[in-house]
Amino acid sequence: MRNLTGSITLLLALACTAVAAKPITLEQTVGIQHVTQLVVSNDGNYTAFIRNRPRNPYSENDGASHHELFLLDKNGNETPFVTGDGRVGNIKFSADNTQLYFTAKRGDDKFTSLYRIAVSGGEAQKVLSLPNNISSYDISADGKYLAMLAKPAEAKNLADLKKKGFKAEVYEEDLINTQLWLAQLQQRPLKAETVAIDGNVLSVAFAPKQQQLLVRVAPTALIDDNYMASQYQLLDFSGKVQQRFATVGKLDKAELSPDGSKLALIGSEDIHDPSAGRLMLADVKSARLSELLPDYAGHVQDIAWRSNNELLYVGHIGTEAELGAVNVRSGKTSQLVKPGSGIITRVAQPVSAKHSVLLVNTAAHPGEVYRLSGNKLNRQTNSNPWLADISMPKQETIRHTASDGVELEGILVYPLNYQQGQRYPLIMVVHGGPEAHMSNGWLDRYASPVKLAASEGYMQFFPNYRGSTGRGVAFSKLGQNDYAGKEFDDLVDAKNYLVAQGLVDSAKVGITGGSYGGYASAWAATKQTEHFAASVMFVGISNNLSKFGTTDIANEMHLVHARSYPWQKWQWYLERSPIYHAEQAKTPILIMHGKEDTRVHPSQSMELYRYLKTHGKVPVRLVLYPGEGHGNQKAAAQLDYGMRLMRWMDHFLKQGNKDLPPHELPHADNIKAATKEKDAA
Repeated sequence: MRNLTGSITLLLALACTAVAAKPITLEQTVGIQHVTQLVVSNDGNYTAFIRNRPRNPYSENDGASHHELFLLDKNGNETPFVTGDGRVGNIKFSADNTQLYFTAKRGDDKFTSLYRIAVSGGEAQKVLSLPNNISSYDISADGKYLAMLAKPAEAKNLADLKKKGFKAEVYEEDLINTQLWLAQLQQRPLKAETVAIDGNVLSVAFAPKQQQLLVRVAPTALIDDNYMASQYQLLDFSGKVQQRFATVGKLDKAELSPDGSKLALIGSEDIHDPSAGRLMLADVKSARLSELLPDYAGHVQDIAWRSNNELLYVGHIGTEAELGAVNVRSGKTSQLVKPGSGIITRVAQPVSAKHSVLLVNTAAHPGEVYRLSGNKLNRQTNSNPWLADISMPKQETIRHTASDGVELEGILVYPLNYQQGQRYPLIMVVHGGPEAHMSNGWLDRYASPVKLAASEGYMQFFPNYRGSTGRGVAFSKLGQNDYAGKEFDDLVDAKNYLVAQGLVDSAKVGITGGSYGGYASAWAATKQTEHFAASVMFVGISNNLSKFGTTDIANEMHLVHARSYPWQKWQWYLERSPIYHAEQAKTPILIMHGKEDTRVHPSQSMELYRYLKTHGKVPVRLVLYPGEGHGNQKAAAQLDYGMRLMRWMDHFLKQGNKDLPPHELPHADNIKAATKEKDAA
């Protein structure tokens, strides 16, 4: 039985379909702008936000997206503050609401520095530079102190040593901890001093009314320690620990109450919890922890205090999202924004203000600023006005039952001009993690160009297989100690369900995904090859034995995924690896990977490619992206990826070819055309 949730989102999408004029292009998909950060002034009169503006891959040189700063007043009027080419980050208002702080590398800056600009307008002024990039900072409530995080200065002789050829890297031993720096803003000249802390500092925030700092600290700069071994601590300005909050497992955001007496944090149920999504409360004096939403059948994504006794939380439940409030004294909860109103990812709430500001995306638009007044959501920004002219496909949540009885769900996107009773080719897009989930909102990415694929006649399905988040801790643990077991059987069950509903042509099913979704795509092309006619694997796993030895999260893999070590069952790990089943593969597979990936080493893709190439029974291609890591960040690499993905699916699903498509893409011609167009303008 098909079950539609998120009716408001779907109605928006269907309304857009009725008036839309044209399908989206891949270049437009990669060029989508969206809001990434927002912050509200203490008086609630202003909202500052950062908009991500991707580069044009054919007319701009290679590089990261531009991040631009804008300001909204209480009437929703938008003013550009720091725009153009550059990357603004870490926005915060001053305590008196007159200044807006941000980090950026501007002019002659060698490193990312701290700037501020008057809310009334004018030129931005540099506040302070450190001998390395400022990664984050906070300002005390009285406006007197500034805390910053940055690594120490590089050794002065390092450049000279490199010129002479001394470039040896001591793996995992030459990592440098991020330090805490403290400065008095009224001091002239402004000077920052380091605060001695034993460990790698991951976040910093001032306590509201005392000279104390809330920091999250990990033992080392290893990613594994960040994931699995960090702790929140309250320090005085000398670095002496005043309180430790004893949590286990993964941690996310933490916020002190306005009076500083309570700490709310997003944590884990236990050391084996795959994702930080439990809402915890600690008494600051005793450090005693309790769970505010026990047995919550979702995952908490963000928090903000509305008063000393009321805490707002963003919760993701299944494929939808809600904004709730919990009274920390009574434990009573209320729902401020119901599921189906859009996918909320962030909330900002000034304590003295009556309204909240949210970051929300829907099926019809990516992340935008919304204002919540009472129970009414009002959209404040429109980053892509041209989307009003784009055809929007029907998108809905589908629920079905796995072969062993587990209830599953996912998001189905229909082809444009869908005709009931007609069967369509399917692209199944598998999320990574697996501790993640797909929400019924904006799904378009370079690796999943949803609206483009819909305009080209594809059905698309985004499964939340067992092990996904959004349905509580127990569901997120269902895939543990069962690599590529029932979790990937869920994908076949989803395909069979869609076929049985008369929606999909069983002989024209493609699969794709990145990271753990890349693992699924490789498994589908080898062990489950009879079910899939094309596969595109991205930064995926092919050999669980070598994966353990080459990843930067081996401890996390053991604790929240495998629940064992390879040497405890060598053969099992091997048999749960796609390379073990390469000889039987019949599914054409395109393998793509960032060359600088440390999470899943590119050798994972190289191994699968070599096994399949040597067997010589199936079309296989390997594409590597220099300068990219665990996911493509730059526009040119994203566009290239999307073009290869769609051509692979067209070639094998639509056209039914048996050999490889050409490997060349028309980038050179497109650059020439863009240059000619620019010159003519």
